[in-house]
Amino acid sequence: MIHVIAIVTAKPGQREAILSEFRANKPSVLAEKGCIEYGPAVDAEGAGAIQTPFGPDTFAVLEKWESLEALKAHGVSPHMAAYAARTREMIAMREIRVLVPA
Repeated sequence: MIHVIAIVTAKPGQREAILSEFRANKPSVLAEKGCIEYGPAVDAEGAGAIQTPFGPDTFAVLEKWESLEALKAHGVSPHMAAYAARTREMIAMREIRVLVPA
């Protein structure tokens, strides 16, 4: 199994617009062969000192894939290219971590 944690930082005030595009694209991703989990997450309110918050412009994407091959196919899918084109100007920074269970 492959785990992915993507950290997306929007340009100021653009996070909700990116998340709207993300939600519209999500069903296509979940239908991909090998996709187990794919969803956005934002800071939990009230977590207090146990949390290092991302802040109002950042969100994480939590993904699980059956294999590295499935993840690579996802990366070159037409719907992901379209999503990238629609959101490119809204994103300030993106970090992607590809992990395997330890």
